[in-house]
Amino acid sequence: MGLDLTGVGAQVLVAGLRSVEWAGVRDRFAEWFRKHDAPAFAAKLPSARLSATSVSGLEERTWRNRLVSTLLFALDGEAAEEQLRELIRERGEVLPEAEQSPARPADHVDFRNGTFHGQVVGVQIQHAYGGPQAFAGTGPADWPTATELEPLAHGVRPARRVKGLPQLPPYVEREADGAVGTALADGGLVVVLGEPFAGKSRTALAILAAELPTARVYAPDAGADLRGLPDMLRGAAEHHVLWLDDLDGHLGDGGLEPRLLARLAGLGTVVLATLREDAYDEYRQTPRGRVLDLAQIVELPREWTDAERARAAASKDPRLTEAAGDCEAEGIAAHLAVEPPLWADFRRARRKHPRGQALVRAAIDLARCGLRGPLPQDLLEEVAEGYGPAAGTQTETVEEALEWAARERYGVLPLLRRVGPRAWAAAGPLVGAARHDEEYPPVDGALWQRALDVARTGEGHDAGLVTTLAGAAFERAVQAGDRQAMYRLGLLEEYEGHRQEAEAWFRRAAGAGVAEAAGRLGRLLAERGEGKEAEPYLERAAEAGDGRAATLLGKLLRDRAAKWLRAGAARKDPEAVHLLADLLMTSGGADQLWDLYHTASAAGRTEVARSIGMWLLVWNHRIAGQAWLRRAADAGDEEAADMLEHAERPDTLEDALSYFEPSALYPLDRAHYGAVLEAAGRTEDARDHYRVGYEQGDAYGAYRLAVLLEEQGSREAARGWYRKAAELGHPAALKALGEVPAGPDTVRE
Repeated sequence: MGLDLTGVGAQVLVAGLRSVEWAGVRDRFAEWFRKHDAPAFAAKLPSARLSATSVSGLEERTWRNRLVSTLLFALDGEAAEEQLRELIRERGEVLPEAEQSPARPADHVDFRNGTFHGQVVGVQIQHAYGGPQAFAGTGPADWPTATELEPLAHGVRPARRVKGLPQLPPYVEREADGAVGTALADGGLVVVLGEPFAGKSRTALAILAAELPTARVYAPDAGADLRGLPDMLRGAAEHHVLWLDDLDGHLGDGGLEPRLLARLAGLGTVVLATLREDAYDEYRQTPRGRVLDLAQIVELPREWTDAERARAAASKDPRLTEAAGDCEAEGIAAHLAVEPPLWADFRRARRKHPRGQALVRAAIDLARCGLRGPLPQDLLEEVAEGYGPAAGTQTETVEEALEWAARERYGVLPLLRRVGPRAWAAAGPLVGAARHDEEYPPVDGALWQRALDVARTGEGHDAGLVTTLAGAAFERAVQAGDRQAMYRLGLLEEYEGHRQEAEAWFRRAAGAGVAEAAGRLGRLLAERGEGKEAEPYLERAAEAGDGRAATLLGKLLRDRAAKWLRAGAARKDPEAVHLLADLLMTSGGADQLWDLYHTASAAGRTEVARSIGMWLLVWNHRIAGQAWLRRAADAGDEEAADMLEHAERPDTLEDALSYFEPSALYPLDRAHYGAVLEAAGRTEDARDHYRVGYEQGDAYGAYRLAVLLEEQGSREAARGWYRKAAELGHPAALKALGEVPAGPDTVRE
């Protein structure tokens, strides 16, 4: 965007507003301002034709600033520029488009062959060769007053755009305001000093408008020659202020120096400037910076005080209230100003830094879920894996990605802040920007669920906040037609102890075809004794691959089978008696099982042979058991034949030791191997394996070691191992300690 375009546009606008066609000009420019999100400027267009006696230079300067501001922050800057050019071309009757004569210089406009209808305004755009021309075509009467100055065109950085709100949030009073106001009243050179993005320009201009509202303000470009300024101001009746944003750009030849400052002060002109701390340190002791010795320095910290934060939080502008809650050491001004460029850096990083962007996105999304504390690097890597790099991109290592993300940007913040060993947090402005960017993907349900797990099990997070945010997100997703969100709402309610609400959500989700919800609903029903109603839900979930649902369904069906087999056995059905005994093999008492098997046998049911043989072998009735197995094998039962073959071969300790080969032991087998070693007299080896079994989580290993130590006379050591086994819930260990185990007494001494 060139400044010439806005200057010509301002001249066209002002000339048009003075013409007989002023209403059409006003309406076309108002439409342009509104189209490019500057309705406030459209509202400033006059409701009547401008008087020919109004100050042309002042009007043009004011509207040029407004055009500059609109183009700077238009969502589509190129389109805005082209449409402004079209407006200028449309107003040909007001500002004819001159054709350059090839025989004349490019900056010479030849009107000799033109035919014009109405007032003609000639616009000359000067080409500067050498230093900038400080006062070309302007005078003090053309300068805007302090209240007319457009902050965004004079050093103030924009905040995030919000539809229906001004481009800048309202000014929030800073603790330094009083010092700036006092310095302005004293006159001379006033320098607001601070770090980048501390809010220096905004504070300086706000206090200037409050203290000297009618003063004419001159704001030259950096490097402009200021030496002619005192002569221009001599004899002027109005109060004047020289505005030098980033003072280091106005020092040196032709710039501000002690003698020029003295001349300006003699005319009552205040010089108001801003300066970064690093530039102050650079120029403070150099010849170019000698004028700083004469300055009134007002320091503006970047970090805001509690009182300043409270004032921002009380604002009606959501950008200020959010920044007051989200910002940290960077301060509210920096938070607001750095958000747009920081967000743009993040969004553009996908091609060059795909893994870095994914890690930053993971931190942003987890923060959106309410995880405001440090985020473990492992968690970021886990979440980032789901975002995947774009096709054709070169993926950097995790270390390279984190190094890129942790670089400080704009002298204020990195994208990712390191907050501990292998712990990170997203920059606060990114989290705010993500909440308001309509094109940025919402957090999906799986990540919300992961965030809930982290908040509930980790430290440093507000689980209540995450729960509230997740519930709201799931409800929005349900309204948008997300069936899975119904299930997640059920889980949320269930965790909070709201069983009735949870069941209602699970029913809705199961009815919508969510298999996980069917499984969860089946478990709820089974837990309260409604097994028959639970079965179809559990079966649907089991068919979809839910192992827990399949197990619970099997248990319910087993219990139902036992119920009906008992009914058949009560009616002396031999098959029912046999099958009931098989079903109860591992859960029924010995006498009950023998009665069942004997009843089936007495009824002549030969199929019971294998089952009776197995039962007799368990009770060490080897010969009788082999006889029953042989009957079954001779009848063609291959399983019985295989059992008989093993039953007829005597087992030895060597066989048992070989079976429990140490290199292939499962955790529970450590204690079994120890028992075989103990039986073989290898007690030291047995103790080692018992101990390893306990270390692998087997309470029986601790219990067997306690029994062995007690048999060896080490009662104190034995008691310690009984205690270890009891802590893992072993019932015999609890009895040995004189404590009552939970559940029925089935422990044999």
